[in-house]
Amino acid sequence: MAMMTASASGRAAADVVRASLTRRERDVPGTVLLISLLAITVFTLTVLAALLAQVVGEGSPLLRHRGTAYLTDPIGSDPDSIGVWSGLYGSIGIGVVVLLVAIPTGIATAVYLEEYANADNRLTKLIMVSIRNLAGVPAVIYGVLGFIIFVNWLDPVTSGSSVIAAGLTMAVLVLPIVVITSMEAIRAVPGELRDAGFGVGASRWEVTRDHVLPYAAPGILTGTVLSLSRALGEAAPLIIVGAITGFLPATSLTGKFTALPILIYSWSGRAQPPGSTYSYTAAAAATAVILLVLVMFFNGSAVYLRNRFERRRVGA
Repeated sequence: MAMMTASASGRAAADVVRASLTRRERDVPGTVLLISLLAITVFTLTVLAALLAQVVGEGSPLLRHRGTAYLTDPIGSDPDSIGVWSGLYGSIGIGVVVLLVAIPTGIATAVYLEEYANADNRLTKLIMVSIRNLAGVPAVIYGVLGFIIFVNWLDPVTSGSSVIAAGLTMAVLVLPIVVITSMEAIRAVPGELRDAGFGVGASRWEVTRDHVLPYAAPGILTGTVLSLSRALGEAAPLIIVGAITGFLPATSLTGKFTALPILIYSWSGRAQPPGSTYSYTAAAAATAVILLVLVMFFNGSAVYLRNRFERRRVGA
């Protein structure tokens, strides 16, 4: 009798579970949330596409008219004959300084905090909290910091308002982003991978170098691209550091400089000169297209390297 009762109870429980799994009741809150997310995504993509279409539409006639001369000619006073070489030189120089300073420093900091530092140490916790807070500081504050330190205090090294000073300022600006994204990528590495390295007698550095960093490389590269894109697109810190908004006859790493965001900012508010076919607004849109292409080039390079590391990791 007891066995029959237990069997009946088991069948009843199975029927309840089967009914709960196969019921076709609608999840109204989940459906509303899904529709809302889809609507927000479509709206965001529509706005982005509209902005890109407007920028490309306004700037493409001037780009077709000027051709490669728009990239190689210096800044002038006539929209029909100006070029962006000075700004392009400055942006590329700033990007190179960011790659040489912020990326190695940020990755090294992330490796230390994740692989070597004691997570329960008060100093480590203070450093991590400070890094996360610095990631939310407005860019203009970093511009003031760069003006005080890199332009004034380190004038013998940076030559004052120069590409080097601007690049160091941008490196400090994006350094917290590099550290945070690199830490997240390193933290996502399975612990079993480290244990396997230690199990065959490898040192902590050998495990980090040969196992952790190759596995975390795709995530680290993603953070690098995000930080570099922000560095290339910021204008406020460059204005405070001393970027030129007018005519710049020569370009150098230690002299006066400008950058593509500065040219866009300067030209967007200018009126069309009498007798000119194109306006400064068209020049600003054309410069924005060039800046987008430059950022996409760095993004494409990072995607290529990330896929390469992924294939190597899967093959291993």
